[in-house]
Amino acid sequence: MRRLLASSNVLIQGITNPLGSLYTPLMAASGTHIMAGVDSGHSGTSLSGIPVFDMVDEALGKVGPVTTTVIFLPPYEVLDGALEAIAAGIRQIIIITEGVPPLDMVRLLRKAQQTETLVVGPNSPGIIVPGEVLLGTHPTEFYTPGSVGIISRSGSLTYEVALQLTQAGLGQSMVVGIGGDRVTGSSFQQWLQILEEDDRTEAIVLIGSIGGDSEEAAARYISETIDKPVVAYLAGRTAPADQPLGHAGAVIAARLSGWEDAIGTADSKIAAFKAAGIPLGKRPSDIPRLISNLG
Repeated sequence: MRRLLASSNVLIQGITNPLGSLYTPLMAASGTHIMAGVDSGHSGTSLSGIPVFDMVDEALGKVGPVTTTVIFLPPYEVLDGALEAIAAGIRQIIIITEGVPPLDMVRLLRKAQQTETLVVGPNSPGIIVPGEVLLGTHPTEFYTPGSVGIISRSGSLTYEVALQLTQAGLGQSMVVGIGGDRVTGSSFQQWLQILEEDDRTEAIVLIGSIGGDSEEAAARYISETIDKPVVAYLAGRTAPADQPLGHAGAVIAARLSGWEDAIGTADSKIAAFKAAGIPLGKRPSDIPRLISNLG
């Protein structure tokens, strides 16, 4: 997967939007092969030498096949843009946009499953392979090539942990933000398996937060499936205990499974990590020490 991402031909949807116009040149400067941009009404223009087209099909007809699209479109345009990309044969979709309507994501993920399309996000900083490719908004100066993989629900915490690792001389192999919205595409489990199979990755950092049941599910998956060492950090430990978080389906499913009596809270996630034997940092600055102690 790492080599596949690094060699991807990339399309930027929403290239003239503020974030798209800001990060497209940064992605190109990081080695990303950006073939074209798409934004309705801007065909015939260019951004930093990258041609812009009105439609995905029009772009691919001019520049050739594209394997990955990075989406900066407004929330209510993401579904149409992503479906347009899938129809054009693009099978890796990274959604930077925050606040995509949940039902739109349900429709998109159903189509993605049918077409074996990988969806990262929404509300994601994307993916970075330090020194090779940037697909999103990660600040490249925080990263350095190495052997630690990172999977996270949070953008800013990903950057902080990466910087802590870099300052400790621990480089990163591949870093992915799976997204912080209620309904997201790829999961912790999918990326844990990708990093498990990646020959450059020697250890994995999982950055979670309270709400939902994704960390509990990931902890179980790690204990049953992952052989590489994993350490974790959990955000939101000090949130009020009586504040309801997560969605009803996750709570009901978890209680029916018998995995935890209360899901989504800091206590339930900490208990899940401990049960799986995963070292857990109390703050991001603990991560380098936990990684070093794995040896």
